[in-house]
Amino acid sequence: MKLEDKKTRFLITLLIAFIGGVVFTFLHIPVPWLLGPMTAVLIGSRNWVIRVYWPVLIRDAGLIILGYSIGLSFTKEAVIQIAGKLPLMLILTLMLISFCAGIAYFISKLSGIDYPTILVGSIPGGLSQMITFSEEVKGINITIVTFLQVTRVIMIIFLVPFLIYGPFFKNSTSGFTIDIADNAVQALLSSTGLLFAAVCIICVFLGKKLKSPTPFLLGPITGAAILTLSGLHGPEIPNFMLDLSQFMIGAYIGLLLKPEKLQHKTKILTLAIISGLVMVLFSVGLSMLLVHYYEITPSTSILSLSPGGADQMAILAHEVHADLAMVTGFQLFRLIFIFFAVPPVLKFIFKKKRLKQKETPI
Repeated sequence: MKLEDKKTRFLITLLIAFIGGVVFTFLHIPVPWLLGPMTAVLIGSRNWVIRVYWPVLIRDAGLIILGYSIGLSFTKEAVIQIAGKLPLMLILTLMLISFCAGIAYFISKLSGIDYPTILVGSIPGGLSQMITFSEEVKGINITIVTFLQVTRVIMIIFLVPFLIYGPFFKNSTSGFTIDIADNAVQALLSSTGLLFAAVCIICVFLGKKLKSPTPFLLGPITGAAILTLSGLHGPEIPNFMLDLSQFMIGAYIGLLLKPEKLQHKTKILTLAIISGLVMVLFSVGLSMLLVHYYEITPSTSILSLSPGGADQMAILAHEVHADLAMVTGFQLFRLIFIFFAVPPVLKFIFKKKRLKQKETPI
């Protein structure tokens, strides 16, 4: 009975997500097969009559498709270009994280919520890592952390496309295109395509074994990049499969926001939106510096520095033909930096704060 219930809920969610994609396509909204399903499922999940359901395995499959496509962009020339910008990546990452820490301080004062909770909820680009970290540290409100992280991600996924497709960037929308070409599908099923697929899947399992950040995205990127750098040329992903990957990821994101579990919803939501807007404006300012000092297009620059997720920014980079390797390089550098460097630093800070509170006489 439970299995049938899940199947029914999934089919209803699938229909809702598909309708969202179709509506956003007809309305010529940017990246309709990411934003459409996400919006439709987000609205559907607020309806108590319909209990929406989207298996995480489908989201993971979408990430594998996207990761493979990103990995193909890591040519030798692209890797050399990214390697030369590693010091810049570190500086800009530190600037963005420091700015977010400052914003978190003001949000903490305005909301009355303890600073550690707001800080962990404000760290950009590490949604799953920060939620996991909040479970490990005593005194942090995981519900608020999850709400802040998810609100930021959803806001950025909505805001950045409209910035990118605005008059300043001069990009055009690319609605749903059905291009199920026989040669593209045959190329994916060729010996080279199957080799790339096998290596990508192996890298996913290795990533999970090593507990790497977002293994379903980072694994295929690593596998496809290694084979590409070795001289092999993997078949390109056809547009309809990229749209499908957006659909699979977008519907899952729509399920993440759960305001009903939060106290003082209006106040926290307002502050979360304001902090998200300020983060986006700051990242746009940093991106203009990048454009000024390097030969990088505005689209590539803002997608590289946007405080969103690597997968969502890569989808947008695909859509506007930005430098995919550069965007992914910046986003993954920040993701890995946050994964390895930020939690130990936060634990040290919080430990010192707790010791100081114990030493303070009442």
